[in-house]
This record gives sequence, structure tokens and C-alpha cells, in this order.
Amino acid sequence: MREEILEKISALTPEEEQLLNGKSDISKELYTSEDEFIVDSARLLEKGKYIAIRPHTRFAYFPVHRHNYIEMVVMVKGQLTTKIVDGDTLFLTEGDILLMNRHAKHEIMACGRDDIAVNIIILPEFFSRNDIAYDRENILRDFIISSLSEKKRYSDYLLYHTKGMITVENLLENLIWTLTSDSSGMNQIVNSTMDLILMNLSALSSDTLKDMSTKSQQVTIKALEYIDHNYKNGTLEELSANTGYSTAYLSRLLKSNTGSNFKQLLQTRKLQQATYYLENTTLTTEKIIEAIGYENSAYFYRKFSEKYGCSPREYKKLNAARH
Repeated sequence: MREEILEKISALTPEEEQLLNGKSDISKELYTSEDEFIVDSARLLEKGKYIAIRPHTRFAYFPVHRHNYIEMVVMVKGQLTTKIVDGDTLFLTEGDILLMNRHAKHEIMACGRDDIAVNIIILPEFFSRNDIAYDRENILRDFIISSLSEKKRYSDYLLYHTKGMITVENLLENLIWTLTSDSSGMNQIVNSTMDLILMNLSALSSDTLKDMSTKSQQVTIKALEYIDHNYKNGTLEELSANTGYSTAYLSRLLKSNTGSNFKQLLQTRKLQQATYYLENTTLTTEKIIEAIGYENSAYFYRKFSEKYGCSPREYKKLNAARH
């Protein structure tokens, strides 16, 4: 990685300076306001953006926590050790890329000044802004689809060893430079670069990937893929006809594996698509409501406000101000 990028991401943060000056623990309030240690994307990522970057905090043990987003840990230099609760202990070295499911709980051992890792925050909404181009049967695709779930499923992580893979290294360098340059109007470049990184990772295999081929997982994947592509007019009855399983079985399966029922998952996908239209088209809100399959506009406005904390018009203005 270029020296100027490495210098930027290895610079001491205010939190690290406090640790070097005698503070013994990380500053939990920087990451969450919850009693349970759930690192909150709202503390780390500006509204209107799907992706952000934060250098990993060195010099202190990072206690057991999870995230409300997907985390991509990029090991730039040195090494890092993290332990998954009730799972594996992972030893990351230069060139490793670790994708963490937002339900995974893990702890991170203290590392030194020359152990440089960056945490890339990826909101689940990133994967639903349009059709993603990863292989349908690829294990990364399965992992990504699980980001729509409100309950833990599949593996806690995916680990890729990419040292020496020039394409991935160049894309990561471009992504890190863009995210740390604080330039306005770079959202599309960031999103496109991340797409290219994931497309390259989807073509790789790793002996650290776990088998995710059980029957219930496969059916759940098919159900989520159906929702992903048929959010406008999809029905549980049509899904039943497509999969050959009864509506009752599918209802129980989705609730068990995702924590949400079919209607809730469909609604989540509709709202995610609405934000894509608000950010990337000139469609009016009424046209968007029609495009995503809502017949009751008042219901749409209420659900949108509940999820995003603002009206569609306010969301669009906020996003425009970020560009």
C-alpha cells in the first residue's frame, strides 16, 4: 500500500493517544449507547452513506461485542487476533479480509503500533440498492443475503487471504484512499469500488469457509432471493408454488431463521428499494410508492418514517446535501 495512505491510516487517533497516556480501556461511549455492546453504525457513519471506514483501535483489548452492520476488516500490516464467541479464534495477517456477520459476537486482542487494520462499515441497505452481480450459488452471495435477516444464520464470518492478489489490493487501496480523503460527491465511487471488491472475492475460494448447505438454509436462501427480486408483487403463495413447500412451513422457517415473517421481510425490501430510488432517480414519492408495490401511501409514509426517522422528502434532501 502506498506510503501516504499507510501514514494516514496509522496516525494515532485521540482514543489511542489516551490509551498511550495511561487510560486502560477503550471508550465504549464512542461506539454505542446500549447496555449490550452493539457497535452502532449511527455513531460511525454519516446519514445518506452506506459505507464508512475507521482504523482499528490499537493498544487495548476490545471486549466482546457485535455490530448492527456488516464489518469488513482489512489487515493492512502486522497481525490481529480475534475470537468468535463459541467459535473460532482467527489470526489475521497482512492481506487478509474478514467479513463479519452483524450477529457475530467477538473480542479482539490488543495489538501494537505496527499492527494496522481498518474496519469498513457496510450497511445492509448497501446490498439492496439494486440487483447485485455476485454468483447466485456462491457462498459470498449466501452470506450477503443473510444481511436481510434479523436473526443469526449461517457462518459468523468469511475469511479471505488476498495477499499478492493485485486486483483486490488495488481496489482496496482505491477504496481506503477515497474513504479517507473526505472528498464530497464520492458516494457512487465508493459503492462501485466495493461492488468490484465483492465481485472479486466471490470468485475466490478459501479453506476457512464453512459448509452452509443444510436443507433449511437452502430453502431460506431461495425465499430471500425471491423477496429480493419480487418485492413489488411477491406473495407467500407464489413462493410456496415456486419452492414446493407449504405456506405454513415457509412461514415457520422464515420466522425461525430470520426473526421476521414473510410480510416483514417484504416490507424491509420495499423500503430499501425506496431509498435507492430517492438517492438515484428523479421519481416523485408517489411514483416510488407505485414502483415498489404499495397501494396505501399513508402506510408507506408511516413505515418509512419508523425505519429511517424522517420523511422521504427529508431523506432525499439529506442525501442530496451529502453529494
